[in-house]
Amino acid sequence: EMREWWVQMRLLAIPLLAAYLHIPPPQLSPALHSWKSSDSMGVVGSLEIVVLLHGFPTSSYDWYKIWEGLTLRFHCMIALDFLGFDFSDKSRPHHYSIFEQASIVEALSRHLGLQNRKINLLSHDYGDIVAQELLYRYKQNRSGQLTIKRLCLSNGSIFPETHQPLLLQKLLRDGGVLSPILTRLMSLTPVFRPYTQPPESELWDMWAGIRNNDGNLVIDSLLQYINQRKKFRRHWVGALASVTIPIHFIYGPLDPVNPHPEFLELYRKTLTWSTLPILDDHISHCPQLEDLMVFLNAYMGFINSF
Repeated sequence: EMREWWVQMRLLAIPLLAAYLHIPPPQLSPALHSWKSSDSMGVVGSLEIVVLLHGFPTSSYDWYKIWEGLTLRFHCMIALDFLGFDFSDKSRPHHYSIFEQASIVEALSRHLGLQNRKINLLSHDYGDIVAQELLYRYKQNRSGQLTIKRLCLSNGSIFPETHQPLLLQKLLRDGGVLSPILTRLMSLTPVFRPYTQPPESELWDMWAGIRNNDGNLVIDSLLQYINQRKKFRRHWVGALASVTIPIHFIYGPLDPVNPHPEFLELYRKTLTWSTLPILDDHISHCPQLEDLMVFLNAYMGFINSF
């Protein structure tokens, strides 16, 4: 009887699991539709260009709160969704890599005719690692596609030894066939703190972007950047430590992924000349979303000091 019960349970579980995995993605909100189709220019008279590199597992929409503030300082703002994220293609199977994402940024700058212009890079989280690869190429003069004027990083795990991935990230990275199930359990709330939790509508927009075009099915492939960061640690950290352009790191100290004080101690030891504003005690992993004015002031202070 026990064996028959177990067989019946498995037969019942198969269609339930299939239905669970094929729940249609949430509808895109008007705000997301507007962001996808937006095309705005900044202040007249400025020659400054900023390219914004977003974090994992979200998209360029991470910058929407500071976008208007950037238009008051920059002539041109460029924000892309990396391959595998939000409105970009979600190819599978595909070997996603930081190197490919950096090449996409270079190709975009070439397409826009910016290969001979000096670019400001503003990055967050996953985007920080892409910025490190772009910085390495700039230092080596390997591609000549992107000339970096200034670099501003924020709450990215640029040192693998101080990075503390969330439990679900660890499971997804090594989840194999279970990954499609585990991605449905993903929550973005752990990277925020009680005083900086975004409203439900904002979290829903993030999840809608992740689910767009079955993006949840490539999360495990995208997470291989954690292994890439360990493998190429000397390559990318070395680039940060050896260039002469201005570098700025905006840090939310309640970050569970890059914890205080371990991250700060290593950063100050490695990049002794970099500026490192530490934001208010309640700010966590996504400062540009948690306190837009504090983040914007920290960034503009850096830009306006040159």
